[in-house]
Amino acid sequence: MAKLVQYTLEFPIRTSSKLLYLMISTPEGLSRWFADSVDVKDDIFIFKWEGSEQKAKVVSHKENDFIKFQWLNENKDYVWEMKIQQGSISTEVALIISDFSDPAELDFNQRLMSSQVTLLQRHFQSA
Repeated sequence: MAKLVQYTLEFPIRTSSKLLYLMISTPEGLSRWFADSVDVKDDIFIFKWEGSEQKAKVVSHKENDFIKFQWLNENKDYVWEMKIQQGSISTEVALIISDFSDPAELDFNQRLMSSQVTLLQRHFQSA
């Protein structure tokens, strides 16, 4: 297996850090933008997309600030982090996502994450 490379993406979101945290840290929130469905069983998040399934556990979090997941697959040494950064305008925050990817799939994974976050941004535009 190729060594994974880290990437970080930043997205402006027009909402409060409290509401954004709910969308990145709860099964209900994550299923609105990140996966087709999300369940939690025995502190393990189960993400489902069109017939595939991935499991992750929360390794660290701070309410309204960040959450870090560890995927429970062959890449378990890597974490996926979503961090909230307060902007200069009180109605806007930045969502900073750090993850790891196979170098050959980096562009695809960055575009996929961007399209998923677009769904999240639209959720707050319609709220």
